[in-house]
Amino acid sequence: MQTQSNSNAMQAQQPQPVQQAQQGANSRTAPALLPPVDIFEDAGGITLVADLPGVERDDLAIGVDGRSLTIEAPLKLGEAGSLTPVYAEVRANHFRRSFELSSDLDTAKIDAGLRDGVLTMRIPKHEQAKPRRIDVRVE
Repeated sequence: MQTQSNSNAMQAQQPQPVQQAQQGANSRTAPALLPPVDIFEDAGGITLVADLPGVERDDLAIGVDGRSLTIEAPLKLGEAGSLTPVYAEVRANHFRRSFELSSDLDTAKIDAGLRDGVLTMRIPKHEQAKPRRIDVRVE
């Protein structure tokens, strides 16, 4: 599985005053925060575990388009509405992560669960892609 990344989110950015950060917060071009993801592969498929703190099930959007898997959710930092930030280093207003999936994976059978801000997805392999044992006859 290959990981695609948003080049804007991967670049180290200098902290900027809040006024500049808020200007792009509502636009689609606002930078996204890349959630940390662990991916494990076994004989039956892959398991993807993503940390999405503060995300609720109804806010989570998981999409598959061809071989592209996308995970998106709004970022909620839990700050008080009555406070006015003077300086903020986190400028992103949402999580977003995309992956290019192998054709060996069966995207029609993806299983996903969210618990305590941790998304766990199981993506099985197609039957023909799974390893199998070949019996050898004695002649």
